[in-house]
Amino acid sequence: MRVDILNGVNLDVLEHRDPALYGGVSLRELEQRIEGWAEELGCVVRCRQTNSEGEYVGWCHEALDWAEGMVVNPGAWTHYSYAIRDALELFPGPLVEVHLSNPEQREEWRKTSVIADLAAERVLGRGPEGYRDAMAFLTGSS
Repeated sequence: MRVDILNGVNLDVLEHRDPALYGGVSLRELEQRIEGWAEELGCVVRCRQTNSEGEYVGWCHEALDWAEGMVVNPGAWTHYSYAIRDALELFPGPLVEVHLSNPEQREEWRKTSVIADLAAERVLGRGPEGYRDAMAFLTGSS
């Protein structure tokens, strides 16, 4: 199974964010873990991160021709980007929404996800392990 892992805004500075909320790892460390889990689960992953909403939308479009499943963490765009929502809605395969912290237990504005209804599964507040859970769900290994 080919899985696109799309990380959004501010995940490139993950190691500078509150470790109690975000797991205390860098993006590179997170991607290395994801690649290891993908090997264990028998899938091929393509990890991407951007701070550009337009680039993120473009990657959602590219997934139409490559990916069989998607794991998405748009970061703050989760709460308001209908452009990303519309791009993800086009994807015919299963989609898992992942957040390192649990936005439903944080500030009121974080409790809204404009992509939640598109997700076959949501993994919230599991730190880096949430990506493994998401890939396990997609590969039927959960």
